Amino acid sequence: MHSMKQRLERFRFVRLLLSIYRIKAVRALVPLLIIGLVYWEGQNELKQIHLGMIIHELKAVPAPAILQMLGISLLSVAVMSTYDYLIRGHFRLQTSYLSTFRYAWIANTFNNLIGFAGLAGAGLRTLLYKKSGVPSSVLAPAIVFLSPLMITGLSLLSWCTLTGILPADALLHEHRWLVFAVWGMALYLPFFVILQRSSLFAKWINRGQGRTSWLTVAASVGASLLEWTFAGLTFWMIAGQLLGGAPFVTVFSIYVVAAIAGILSMAPGGIGAFDLIALLGLTQLGIRSDQAMAVLVIYRLFYYIVPWLIGLVLAALEIGLPGKKGTERSGDRVETPVTVWQRIWGWPGQYTFLSDLGVWALGKLVLASGLILLLSAATPELLYRLRITEDLLSLPVMQISHHLSVLIGFMLILLSRGISLRVRRAYIWTSLLLLGGAVFAFTKGFDYEEALFLLLVGLILWISRTRFYRISVPLSTRSTVWWLALTSVVALGYYGLGSYSHHGFLKHLPSGIRPEWLRQHSNVAVTAIGGLIFSWLLLTMLVALRPQRKADELFADKDMARLEQFLAEGWGNALSHMLFLGDKSFYWAREGRVLFAFARVRDKLVVLGDPLGPVGLVNDAISEFRQAADLYGLAVVFYQATPAYLPVYQSQGYRFFKLGEEALVPLENFKASGPRNADLPGVASRFEREGYVFKIAEPAHSADLLQELRTLSEEWLDGRLEKGFSLGWFSKPYLQLAPLALLRGADGQLMAFASVAPGYDGHKTVSIDLMRHRKDTPNGTMDYLFLCLLEWAKSRGFRSFNLGHAPQPGAGRNTGALREEKVARLVFERGGHWYGFSGLRRYKEKFGPQWEPRYLAYPASLTLYLLTLDLVRLVSRHPGPEDKE
Repeated sequence: MHSMKQRLERFRFVRLLLSIYRIKAVRALVPLLIIGLVYWEGQNELKQIHLGMIIHELKAVPAPAILQMLGISLLSVAVMSTYDYLIRGHFRLQTSYLSTFRYAWIANTFNNLIGFAGLAGAGLRTLLYKKSGVPSSVLAPAIVFLSPLMITGLSLLSWCTLTGILPADALLHEHRWLVFAVWGMALYLPFFVILQRSSLFAKWINRGQGRTSWLTVAASVGASLLEWTFAGLTFWMIAGQLLGGAPFVTVFSIYVVAAIAGILSMAPGGIGAFDLIALLGLTQLGIRSDQAMAVLVIYRLFYYIVPWLIGLVLAALEIGLPGKKGTERSGDRVETPVTVWQRIWGWPGQYTFLSDLGVWALGKLVLASGLILLLSAATPELLYRLRITEDLLSLPVMQISHHLSVLIGFMLILLSRGISLRVRRAYIWTSLLLLGGAVFAFTKGFDYEEALFLLLVGLILWISRTRFYRISVPLSTRSTVWWLALTSVVALGYYGLGSYSHHGFLKHLPSGIRPEWLRQHSNVAVTAIGGLIFSWLLLTMLVALRPQRKADELFADKDMARLEQFLAEGWGNALSHMLFLGDKSFYWAREGRVLFAFARVRDKLVVLGDPLGPVGLVNDAISEFRQAADLYGLAVVFYQATPAYLPVYQSQGYRFFKLGEEALVPLENFKASGPRNADLPGVASRFEREGYVFKIAEPAHSADLLQELRTLSEEWLDGRLEKGFSLGWFSKPYLQLAPLALLRGADGQLMAFASVAPGYDGHKTVSIDLMRHRKDTPNGTMDYLFLCLLEWAKSRGFRSFNLGHAPQPGAGRNTGALREEKVARLVFERGGHWYGFSGLRRYKEKFGPQWEPRYLAYPASLTLYLLTLDLVRLVSRHPGPEDKE
């Protein structure tokens, strides 16, 4: 018994540790702590680094050496495709050898740059293989199989370090905490082998086909060993080229220890921890800090950045190609997980952002083009190229080209977001700027490498030109501020890099070169400020002239006469009467046979209720409306959607959040003396004895009555602002459109009122909308008003009475609810979205209603809790004075 208790306590402790680890702030602290530790121990070496010296070292590398280093780097990345060929054979994936290589390159280069953990690569492989027609049932275990084997090769190399085959004694002795890191990585290999050979792994991953064979285990470790060996060879070759020869075993050992530190830091690409440990190891060999940092810069550039840029090109082209028949996704849907391991890894929901990878990659290529232009302008040009250019062109032409290339660099950074959002005008402007940037990169200093890269990006954009169809996109204040901050930081970095690198570079000029001759080719302060200011001025002009007014015209239809004629045909629902409030726009689809009533909030069009019209046309009508909205970068959301239309929304790729339930009272068998409302007959008798009078006032209503209603309404509001969108507010023109239920006391004073909302569905349903009462009304006043309304509706032949909406008590509160649903629930409650709804469900139960769910249907590309913030803002958008009169 005591041992069982100890086991439970240990289990709780593990659960506590896992819960702590799930906190993002705690996970962020781990890499920061490791990087901080490494920085603390290597601060002396870091102080000796001079940027100008590094630039000098990099500029001195001859072209043949650059080609050799680039070649071994690309070969090392190509070797990583062994992983994909392994799972292709083991899980019998039906993909060609060439496609497998392309998928491997894209996934591995993104994974190298974003992180060692393998999650980015897993997400990209999921997207690419699904596009190729590999079913999820086969793909899921293949991805899970691949994830843990990627560091087994490094674990094997760790054993080589511990046994002295790869000696790193000096580094481990100087920084003893690295010994524990190496041992931890070494112990991963036996753990991996035991896991692969376990029955549990055979059941969940191998899908009942038996334990993983020793040959497969050996091939897995071999593939990983091949990757890390070639990565180490790349590091050694770069070090040898820049340092004039370096001992292979020693440099390779330093690389292994640095790679272990990078993985343990969990930072993207191991950046920080890997570089600092490698720097410490190289300086122990007597290498200057500037030379060691130059090695790291070249390694990062050739092994990470250049292959990633190639991966961006492949991704931009690959995602645009059509997949196999039957594998296309419906809208934004992502298939649900099929195994426990998928839930552990969070696949595939966390990779929904990859669904538009093609244009995302194009945007990042344009962003990289802008940064490359700025980097080229900020660093000193090669002397022989300056001489050649100056011989061909005049100095003023070179200076103008320099300034224009900086301006174009800033513009490309700003336009990269428009490329990712598929904006047609951004594509046109970007294409022109890429061409101009290539010309000015050539004329400012004979930088043909940058010019060729810009032309290549322009060619890829031209190939992908059909993807840019949007006329415009909304611009929010937050995104504008973010991009202003980003470009300001880039401008500051450009100024700092340009000033510092030129200052250090001038100290190491060959004899006979005049510093003044080189200084006249750049003025970084003026160029940085001018580029930032003029790029934003040009962007402001483009925004001011953007055709957003066409979107306003497209979504500005508020034809009440057409709406009245349409509803007269019987296509309405319980929410249709609120369309006459005038705060919603109309979109007529399918040649005017389907109506969407919506309001715009930021970049979303929120439709109130379901589309109105023939059910058979709704699916095509939603597609038509979404396409029209997408031309302007707007998403379509359905608020208070009914269960009857959920299959249609699901086929469109929508997700759902349960907002609450609607109380519908069947009138045919309604009796005030039912079992649920045993106290209602007593309430009715009491109010009749006390002389209360119920009356239905038909329109048109007199001015005196409306003024009386306004006085009561203001007393009920008690200074609170009216809600809107899905709730009616006090508006005289609106109240004139339907009957009013009035309850007066024995003295004739108005005690309560409610506006009656017809359902426009062939006299089947009637609802209440605006309900107000005096503060000093006796208990049961609204009960009596509702009873009289129900009896009146029953006598008029209505089948159902809609008592309105009530929040679902368990929505977002259950332990099994998604985290974003819990956050959305808090936003709704704390944001005042459900004001006045507290206790309504319990109150309405006494009338014996049937509860029908109401949902929020939204595209998977939207974040739920951000969407709820917009909905709270929309519902809380109180009407202006012109809407109330």
